Amino acid sequence: MAGPIDDDAPIYVISVAAELAGMHPQTLRQYDRLGIVTPQRARGRGRRYSRRDVESLREVQRLSQDEGINLAGIRRIIELERELDRARDELGRLRAVTTARVFAASASGEVSELPQGRRARRSGGALVIWRPTYRG
Repeated sequence: MAGPIDDDAPIYVISVAAELAGMHPQTLRQYDRLGIVTPQRARGRGRRYSRRDVESLREVQRLSQDEGINLAGIRRIIELERELDRARDELGRLRAVTTARVFAASASGEVSELPQGRRARRSGGALVIWRPTYRG
């Protein structure tokens, strides 16, 4: 039995995607030319849309019809949302890499990492804060 379909899997031909989005196929072609929603291509260069593409098409339609935003504005909104997603991903990656870790050494030389927010007991040992440097 097959598992759930990936939201990014290119499964819909243009006519089906247009119907699901409530648009004319020519509108989808125009959005592709303008870079607003860019589907993947099949071997014969036919457009193949994913579930995520169809949702994007619906959002474009909402912005256009309900909010009155023109296509240039919609394209800019999409670009900024993609840029924000990339920045969030990068921030998460950097936070994971640069999180400081605290180690404590007892007087006998035993070293242990302290959980975040925990203080070392004063026992004559050493306390070290380690901040990794990212070299990517």
